[in-house]
Amino acid sequence: MIRCPECSAEIDVDEDEVEEGEILSCPECESELEVSQIHPVHLNIISDDDDDEDEEDEEEIAENGDLPEEEEDDDEEEDEE
Repeated sequence: MIRCPECSAEIDVDEDEVEEGEILSCPECESELEVSQIHPVHLNIISDDDDDEDEEDEEEIAENGDLPEEEEDDDEEEDEE
């Protein structure tokens, strides 16, 4: 039985049928896992979640227009007038 390196949940996969580079998904924590080694099977967590969160944060800032630099520029322009 293969265990998730993130939450230690059992992943129901036949160890003889997985291939190196195959992507699995944990049923408990929903982490994406890459088979980095076979015999014995070793899984690595794919850290795409961190990248997605960073992109979402950048989009939120851009949509809100609440960038500190822009606020400072606005203040400077008002002083010049």
